[in-house]
Amino acid sequence: MTGKQFYDWQTSGGTNDVMRLIGVLEKADVAWCAIGGVAVNHWAEEPMVTQDVDLVVASDAIERTVSLLEAEGFQSERFEWSVNFKGRSAVSIQLSTEDFYRDFPSRAVPADVHGILMRVASLEDTLRGKIKAWSEPRRRQSKRMKDLADIARLVEAHPQLWSSLTDELKNQVQKPGS
Repeated sequence: MTGKQFYDWQTSGGTNDVMRLIGVLEKADVAWCAIGGVAVNHWAEEPMVTQDVDLVVASDAIERTVSLLEAEGFQSERFEWSVNFKGRSAVSIQLSTEDFYRDFPSRAVPADVHGILMRVASLEDTLRGKIKAWSEPRRRQSKRMKDLADIARLVEAHPQLWSSLTDELKNQVQKPGS
């Protein structure tokens, strides 16, 4: 079974939704990148299946992106910090509208995630995004624990990131090589 087939099986046909999303963004020449768990999967040694695809686009392209995805058949729902989309599968697409991520697309890198070619946030931006998510006190405990695990996965795969961790995180994440 290929990575793409496994992802498709885990997400009830999510490969098609993700490929449609990427196709729309690339055809429209929108600056974008995947963040969150999808980006972690590119940078970590062992990928984990996620049914969320978090992404960010250039600030001036948010409304255009919403219109393009709706025209492609995605259903949208707006929230304070995101616009969420649902296609035909179990995949939940979350377009972040937070200023924190505004510059991430300019530093994005090409990646193969589960056999799907896409753009992902740089290694440093991926870690910064995960630290930000983990630091949100209003986030559910289960989400914060997943964020902490993602931070640990990134540090295990890229030991040089250890120095970027806060003291609080260093107390919770094992130092590479120890």
